[in-house]
Amino acid sequence: MSREVARVTPSLPLPADAVVDPRIGSSGRCLLALEDGAVFAGVAFGATRAGGGDLVVNTSQTGYQEVCTDPSYAGQVVVMTFPLIGNHGRFADDDQSERPWLGGLVVGHATAGVLGRARQIVHLLRATGVPAIAGLDTRALARHLRQTGSLRGVITAPGETDARAGVAAARAVPAWEGQDFVSRVSALRPYEVGARGPVVVVVDLGLKTNIVRSLRRRGARVRVLPHTATTEQVLAPDVGGVVISPGPGDPGRLDEQVDLARAVIEDGRPLLGICLGHQIVGRAAGAATTRLRFGHHAANHPVRDEVSGRVTVTAQNHEVQVVGDSLPSGSGFYVSQRNLNDGTVEGLRHHGKPIETVQYHPEGSPGPLDAAEVFDRFLGHVRAHAPTLRP
Repeated sequence: MSREVARVTPSLPLPADAVVDPRIGSSGRCLLALEDGAVFAGVAFGATRAGGGDLVVNTSQTGYQEVCTDPSYAGQVVVMTFPLIGNHGRFADDDQSERPWLGGLVVGHATAGVLGRARQIVHLLRATGVPAIAGLDTRALARHLRQTGSLRGVITAPGETDARAGVAAARAVPAWEGQDFVSRVSALRPYEVGARGPVVVVVDLGLKTNIVRSLRRRGARVRVLPHTATTEQVLAPDVGGVVISPGPGDPGRLDEQVDLARAVIEDGRPLLGICLGHQIVGRAAGAATTRLRFGHHAANHPVRDEVSGRVTVTAQNHEVQVVGDSLPSGSGFYVSQRNLNDGTVEGLRHHGKPIETVQYHPEGSPGPLDAAEVFDRFLGHVRAHAPTLRP
């Protein structure tokens, strides 16, 4: 990786009001500086502060609201390649958590398709201290990252346009693998949603709202527990099934949660792992996990079921994969699904127990709902198990 500051890539050859809708308002020129020395000029329109993290590219055409409020993006700077972000406003009920967790947002054009402060995502970014930059050629940036792999980057504060200082700040961003994101985004205390139906425990490592909705829609009573949940809490007598949620960060840091997953596997109750939860169950089964070169962040990944051959289009947001060849032959688990783009593992199932994991997001938000049947299968297992619940 070069340690020299590269030539600054200018912003799109348009005035600030052409790349940030004047009804949103911008706050001055700023930079997106990368650790490899690449620097992109643009216009600041989020919180009036600097922010940084690992850059990830999301190719979704819609769903920027759900992306911004997805806890799995904690500590990352999200680059949206679709050129117009802001066209359909924000509907608060579609937020996936109570606030944005990302370290910054990068867009080509910040638009304002719907008027009103409560209906624009930019005001939520400003209220929660998330910087944003517009006026870049985000597809050129995506191609750059495609060549280099994941890089740390910083969006400078408005008016801060010193390229060398920006690159130095990017190089000072803590490594993604070394940070504890789960404790930042997890619930602080247990809570329940719904009063009837079989009890499903969700271990919150960075829970998305639509997972709870998907379970409730199928008749479950959802008990959300913090990431510090004990085996006794998770496997309480009235619990019919367990979900280990998605979340941010490296599963290699989460040994306590791996031990918890191992206890659930041994107990034999229905278990569903989603995204980070999939990786944790994979580790509990004895498999290794490794970081992908630039992760999967989109709403259009094709996944093939290895048993049925059925292909579904899925929403994805992760940096790490379970290494299929490392799964011990005596674990009882097998690779059930693979990504058709790169062959990576997209799911695990157990030969004899009601356990399934998926690397993608069956709840969508944003993205297709082709994979919603994952919840149907899980709740089917829960209902089959319910008669054996301890009194």
